[in-house]
Amino acid sequence: MKHDEPLYLVPSNVQRAEYVLTIACPDVGNIVASVAGFIASHDGFILEATQYGDPVTQTFFQRIHFRAGERTPSHDALKALFVEHVARPFSMHWQMHDAHKRTRVMIMVSKVSHCLNTLLHRYQNNSLPIEIPVVVSNHPDLQRLVAWYDIPYYHLPVESHSKLAQEERVLELAERYQIDLVVLARYMQILSPALCRSFEGKAINIHHSFLPSFKGAKPYHQAHQRGVKIIGATAHYVTQDLDEGPIIEQEVGRVSHTCAVEELVRMGEEIESNVLYKAVRYHAEHRLLLNGNKTVVF
Repeated sequence: MKHDEPLYLVPSNVQRAEYVLTIACPDVGNIVASVAGFIASHDGFILEATQYGDPVTQTFFQRIHFRAGERTPSHDALKALFVEHVARPFSMHWQMHDAHKRTRVMIMVSKVSHCLNTLLHRYQNNSLPIEIPVVVSNHPDLQRLVAWYDIPYYHLPVESHSKLAQEERVLELAERYQIDLVVLARYMQILSPALCRSFEGKAINIHHSFLPSFKGAKPYHQAHQRGVKIIGATAHYVTQDLDEGPIIEQEVGRVSHTCAVEELVRMGEEIESNVLYKAVRYHAEHRLLLNGNKTVVF
């Protein structure tokens, strides 16, 4: 073996590594061929490939899931080679994720359990490629539910004089548990600008989406009084602008004048839970790329 050749570390009798490569760069010619050629030249086998060129921003986005072969370099060596031969020439913003590594999620919740319960159930039955090492709440109400899943539960109350200290504790827990993603599963507190900046690009929130919108307490009761015909939910990344971050997933359901307020609440909870689950799964599977204040979802 020549000294300048990469070291191949994957024996032929073990499970092959798999990677998810995500790319954003100026939309020019020969990108797809160059990326696919690089993977093939290093004994990779493409399992899934999707791409999109935004005609407005002239930005190219791509997601490729590929499996390593016997002659594929180690993860670090492969990334270094990709920078040299592909990423730098095309001015790419890119990441190459280990597809077998599960996203570590911290769930933050208040008193309402439907979104939390869905995420815990999906986690337990392996329909979400995540780990949930910790749940944080500003109330003690859901501790028994979380304990059933044998997950640590931290009750961190929020008072007007202690909000800063509480958020510092949240950051400490995120660092201790090596958190990749924070999910606000009906966490009924507004995050400070500083905490939003700390979690930029790695925090997802869920909120109802009524037409028209109803803010404040009991939105479903307000919607029922106005006779809405559509209810829904939006999952989005958290930013300093409340409920205005890049949208990840949305869903709506039709209602009629025959629906009691209890029916609106039930439908709303189902939609919220489903939308948040999808958003977390898309993020965990590296299917989300930011495109300004929008998202590309592969």
